Amino acid sequence: MTTYVLVPGFWLGAWAWRDVTAALRGMGHEVHPLTLTGLADRAHLASPDLDLDTHIRDITGLVEAEDLNDVVLVGHSGSAAAVTGAAARAAGRVSRVVYVESGPVPDGMAQIDLTGREFVDKRVVDGWRYPMPSWDELQESGSSVEGLGEPERALMASRATGQPLGTITQPLALGDDAAAFAALPKTLVSCSFPLTQVKELIAAGHPAFAPLAGPEWELRELPTGHWPMLSRPGDLAVLLAEMV
Repeated sequence: MTTYVLVPGFWLGAWAWRDVTAALRGMGHEVHPLTLTGLADRAHLASPDLDLDTHIRDITGLVEAEDLNDVVLVGHSGSAAAVTGAAARAAGRVSRVVYVESGPVPDGMAQIDLTGREFVDKRVVDGWRYPMPSWDELQESGSSVEGLGEPERALMASRATGQPLGTITQPLALGDDAAAFAALPKTLVSCSFPLTQVKELIAAGHPAFAPLAGPEWELRELPTGHWPMLSRPGDLAVLLAEMV
């Protein structure tokens, strides 16, 4: 049995992992899908004061409160900075970090730097909420919607919550935990980018991909769009079940 903590990306909550959670539990694994503060069923806690540290504490708090060990910590898309920070702080309880359609945010950088400040800034509401863009805007920004039919799109649109801006603008600061994070085994699950393309970018030294060249990295592929937990949940669960 493996213990999983599943962290959703921008605008989503634990609900997005429902089918993946059910499949993994059906295989006998322990699974903890997490809603980050200010989103989905915790939207009532949203405020301009929320920041990256809040979301890091959400993850580490769950791990500590449930006394979890040998955790496979899975982060999707925009949760990368929070997952990286949490993995670093709780490295002794984490066995592997899995980035689904994502990657580690470099120390000192903010999630918004990878998402695109200009793209986000012009869509912010009330000065602190970043709502889910339209499907056309998402595709233009590089987020593939392949595999999402009308039911999945309707589900996302009805349940999406504005992302508290501070959670993606605060820079990641690993400090003394950087070495512990660097030593952790890590997996990239690429869905909307062919793995051959990812490997070419790594070999070329692309700033966002070069860190994935280290021996601690495993590269996996699940061809679909940017939200595989909705477009191919069963296949994603099988892939995650192979990680120990």
